[in-house]
Amino acid sequence: MISGFTADRVECWAVEGVGEAHLGDDLGSMLRPALEAAGGLRPWDIVVVTHKIVSKAEGRVVPLEEVRPGAEARALAARVQADPRLVEVILGESRRVVRAGPGVLVTETRHGLVCANAGVDRSNVGGGEVVTCLPVDPDGSAARLRRAWLPLVGAGPLGVMICDTFGRPFREGGVNVAVGLAGLPGLSDHRGIVDPHGYTLRASTLASADEIAGLAELVMGKVAGRPVAVVRGLRWHGQGRGASELQREAGRDLFRQ
Repeated sequence: MISGFTADRVECWAVEGVGEAHLGDDLGSMLRPALEAAGGLRPWDIVVVTHKIVSKAEGRVVPLEEVRPGAEARALAARVQADPRLVEVILGESRRVVRAGPGVLVTETRHGLVCANAGVDRSNVGGGEVVTCLPVDPDGSAARLRRAWLPLVGAGPLGVMICDTFGRPFREGGVNVAVGLAGLPGLSDHRGIVDPHGYTLRASTLASADEIAGLAELVMGKVAGRPVAVVRGLRWHGQGRGASELQREAGRDLFRQ
């Protein structure tokens, strides 16, 4: 393997007993007792954390009653049939609008992520009049959690992932993906490996971090109140460049062109 992940057996479980996060909470300390109660951490574990709990602790929560939509937001809201206040928040989180139509608003976030509503979400926040935004720096958020938990694994290796659920072009349904990474790569690059038939792989790069995020979502659930999961059994090479390495450059994206 050139880089990325290997495994013979993988385990994954949700961490129970995680309380509600609030502005200013030290998530590393707050989540540590629940991690220890769930069996603790070992070297090579990966802790997957939903962005929602991170966003709440970092103050990325917006009451819609405080939002005053501008002319652009009002016009776009009429086009997509959405709350103008929500659209104003989405535009504030976006570099540009990618697609817009009735019931659909896809934008490119300030992080470079292309997703519905710039990742702005009304679910699991305590009511439809409050929304959460993605963390300002998801990789930085993952790195802070990793530093807090490294002592639990004797300095590592340890991976931490911040995740969110995105839709995908040409496929129904959403899939959990990595929006922030620390201590592990996002990609498994098999290019240059010779397969059993003698063929040299030239384009085999896997979004392994997204695959791990999808696995974690199966045990965390959408409304079960389990925003943290542990994945065990993987080994990896290198620490990668954060979640940005999963984003395709605009010049290589035929769909964006």
